[in-house]
Amino acid sequence: LGGFDRGLYVEKWAPFVKELAVIVVRGRDKSILCYPVVETIHKENICHIVKAPAAVPWKISELATDVAHKAVSSLEGAGIFAVELFWTNNGQILLNEVAPRPHNSGHHTIESCYTSQFEQHMRAVVGLPLGDPSMKTPAAIMYNLLGEAEGERGFYLAHQLIGKALSIPGATVHWYDKPEMRQQRKMGHITIVGSSMGLVESRLNSLLKEDSSDCQFKTVLPRIGIIMGSDSDLPVMKDAAKILTMFSVPHEVRIVSAHRTPDLMFSYASSAHERGIEIIIAGAGGAAHLPGMVAARTPLPVIGVPVRASALDGLDSLLSIVQMPRGVPVATVAINNATNAGLLAVRMLGFGDADLRARMQQYMEDMRDDVLTKAEKLQKDGWESYLNH
Repeated sequence: LGGFDRGLYVEKWAPFVKELAVIVVRGRDKSILCYPVVETIHKENICHIVKAPAAVPWKISELATDVAHKAVSSLEGAGIFAVELFWTNNGQILLNEVAPRPHNSGHHTIESCYTSQFEQHMRAVVGLPLGDPSMKTPAAIMYNLLGEAEGERGFYLAHQLIGKALSIPGATVHWYDKPEMRQQRKMGHITIVGSSMGLVESRLNSLLKEDSSDCQFKTVLPRIGIIMGSDSDLPVMKDAAKILTMFSVPHEVRIVSAHRTPDLMFSYASSAHERGIEIIIAGAGGAAHLPGMVAARTPLPVIGVPVRASALDGLDSLLSIVQMPRGVPVATVAINNATNAGLLAVRMLGFGDADLRARMQQYMEDMRDDVLTKAEKLQKDGWESYLNH
């Protein structure tokens, strides 16, 4: 066929685990910044959904970023470059394509990043300092609005979907205002941002259901998982649930035994992060293996609650949770003190949630006022009268 002389090249079939992409910006001074790695899902060879950030191991994310950085470093020019990649089943990152322009895989940055790819492109081209490419929201998902039919029918279907999208918390609609509707033509996109990938995915799935209604969009996924080895632990663990309810923190309560249902425990711990769980509160008595085993399977913080059993007054549970090997941390509260576990979880969430932080401050002030009121009453009435009332 003439090979190189005729400008021909061969593409090799690449069995991949996921398609990834990295938006890279190159300034006129050759400085380079990379946006977080995203997963791209294609339908009939057209970008269909983009998930940011990509749910991949940290090493794969670092490798993908490194490949994208090197690819753009080898090129000339300033502006946005979209680097499309394959993550193969043997752990490689293959370079698929480099698009020297703002790209579908970066549309989510308008809502999810401190500097959108469009602003970044202008900064780079005119020689201004590059902006911060990091995400300002934990998760985002972008859905391409493709023409579902020709002409007026296509416009009608698209506008129906847009109408439903406007009811979704965290959703933003971008309509490109193209005058002609064709099947599979990119007409716009919808970006949904939220506290977890599980949350934004559930909202997108609700949007795409034909029978979806407004109430489905308002579904709140749990942020805290309360688990215990047996229902006999529930009288203790309910106190954590009461605290979370008081602070309006969505949570779930489950029975997950480390010994009797090890497969369920494994599955729960492994999937918690993807489902949107941010902290796990695990109560256990006796051998108290549940908190430690769960902590070994999830990157989420785990708070262990030692539950008093009939033997050893709960001391065995406390020591079992406290004596975790290095590298597998579990926070621990006092025996049967699920209340403090709930409060600790709220404080941890409050680090990134101003409303929760303010409510915790108010809770502390209310406790102070309650103590001062009792102290004043004791001083005024005397201890005998105080005890009799």
